[in-house]
Amino acid sequence: MKVKISTLILTAILIIENGQAQNQQATDSLTRELQEVVVTAKQPATKLVGSTLVSTIPGSNLANLGTALDVLAQLPMIKVTDNSVSVIGKSNIEIFIDGRPMRDEQELSQLLSSNLKKVELLMAPGAAYESTTGAVLKITTRQNFVQGLSLTDQFLLERRRKWSVLDYLALSYRAGNWEFFANGTINHNNSLTKGITTNTLVYDGMKTTVGSSQHISYPTTTGVVKAGFNYTNGPQSFGAYYRYNPERGDFKNRGSEWLNDNPAINSNIDKHIRAHSHLASLYYENTFAEKYLLHFDGDFRRSRADNDVATTYPESVTPAVNSTDERTSTLWAGKLYLNFPLWNGDFAVGTQDSYTHTSLDYRMLNSSVSEYIPSSLTDARQTSAALFASWSRMFGKFSLSAGARYEYVDYNFKVNDKRDKDVSRRDHLLTPDVSLGYSFNEESQISLSYKMATVKPPYSQLTGSLNYVGLHQIEGGNPGLRDERMHDVQLFGMWKGFMLQADYTRSLDTYAFVKEIYPADNLQLLMHPVNIDVSTLSLYLVWNQPVRRWTPNVTVGMYRQWLQLDNHRYDKPIFSYYFDNTVSLHRGWAITANVSGSSQGDMHTNRFGASWFTMDASVGKTFLNKSLTVKLSATDIFNTANND
Repeated sequence: MKVKISTLILTAILIIENGQAQNQQATDSLTRELQEVVVTAKQPATKLVGSTLVSTIPGSNLANLGTALDVLAQLPMIKVTDNSVSVIGKSNIEIFIDGRPMRDEQELSQLLSSNLKKVELLMAPGAAYESTTGAVLKITTRQNFVQGLSLTDQFLLERRRKWSVLDYLALSYRAGNWEFFANGTINHNNSLTKGITTNTLVYDGMKTTVGSSQHISYPTTTGVVKAGFNYTNGPQSFGAYYRYNPERGDFKNRGSEWLNDNPAINSNIDKHIRAHSHLASLYYENTFAEKYLLHFDGDFRRSRADNDVATTYPESVTPAVNSTDERTSTLWAGKLYLNFPLWNGDFAVGTQDSYTHTSLDYRMLNSSVSEYIPSSLTDARQTSAALFASWSRMFGKFSLSAGARYEYVDYNFKVNDKRDKDVSRRDHLLTPDVSLGYSFNEESQISLSYKMATVKPPYSQLTGSLNYVGLHQIEGGNPGLRDERMHDVQLFGMWKGFMLQADYTRSLDTYAFVKEIYPADNLQLLMHPVNIDVSTLSLYLVWNQPVRRWTPNVTVGMYRQWLQLDNHRYDKPIFSYYFDNTVSLHRGWAITANVSGSSQGDMHTNRFGASWFTMDASVGKTFLNKSLTVKLSATDIFNTANND
């Protein structure tokens, strides 16, 4: 499949504050006034602390870029595509804002860069996080010191083959130690994607090609209404919020399908999506006896999504394929931990627990297709309970951290009210980790970490249900998937503005997607996951050093894997580079220019095409004493990026 995309975005952010300052200088300000003598601190670049990259935002060239997403896009090892944040060389990342898990990607686009205090990227997450977590992004915000009323409006206009528009309005009121807030977002997104997919195989002793073309438009309208409060008094803080999120979408694909040299058959896929969700979240944090830190955060979420799908062949006698599905989900989740000093170090112990319940009522309305893709009513319930403990200590210039996490998972899966014994299971998982570091001086550090884990495959991949994709294509899960056993060794080093990250992973019984022939009365290709053994090595060298008003960030790297499946080797390495630039000019002007590229190579059973040069850029300016920010940005300026 090959896709090329270009984007032009116009963003405007307006902040109006009406009140009295509680404190003229924030505690993290780089400039302090002491007896009429001004002392300006040296702005630190990103530093390596153990296996964590720590970036301080206030006073840097990134402080007035716009939103948190704009800042993250300019930091080492972090990549931002649309509103999605990823870490180079890592998967399954978790994001926390002020110690609380982020439940909505829009939170980053609504968080202003001027309110960021610190960004920490944990490249080797310890026992406090799930075993599947590849990296953790922790964002700490600044205190809002303005008493009274504050109003923020953020408007975004985007052109990516189609026009999209977003408006975010936030209102907050601060009185003493209390803050009350309410905000709302309306987002109409209209995307267009074009591509071609071909599959070549041997069927009935003959070389056979199955192909399809895509011309997909996907207009969606989503809304968010959120309200809550925060309370802060010295070391104690707590708060809660409620969020309602409706969504309407209409997916349309005007494509075609063909087999070998036969004429292509036009096909139309229309999918109507109607969904909404409710989320209630709360947190409590307190430091008592000046050394014991107690933290709790909890979430309850309830969601429902209704989908109607119709696949029609307007110029053929092939009958239409219609299906509907109704999905309801419930989540209860909580995390409680206690931090305190122990044996001249820092000790943390806690528990992380959750309960999820998801039901899916899938109905295939085409009688002939229902013979191999039947209707089904599935019910999945999972109870997860984890205990974790970690300890860290400095021994002169050496640092040591070690931890362990025990997880109990009870998963019960039913199909048509009958328990599926192949998918239902109970797991006991133990994840130990250890990290050793040495600091030569403030500008030179090195650390080595090891983690062993048993990783459960996503239960969406364990289900035996099937989905209709086309005349000759099916997608489904694999109830026979085994748990992955993973060993991971990482090396981090920093010297002045240079950083080196090396990661070697040996995974036994991880999973990858393959296409196989599915038994039916005609040719059907089933794409589903299978267990594989794979070893991977990634190497990345980073240079990040602010030079006056210019903040460059250069990353070059290589990903290589060793994988053989059915006498075919998937071992072509992928070389990549990222060159991000931020220039802060006089009178509130800021310019970003990011260039990246990668070579052709293999990742699991996927062969990715080369994309040697892509460029994103933006120019922005602040007005009215930084209360108004206007920015124009462009993604893939030369239309050279592709997903091949």
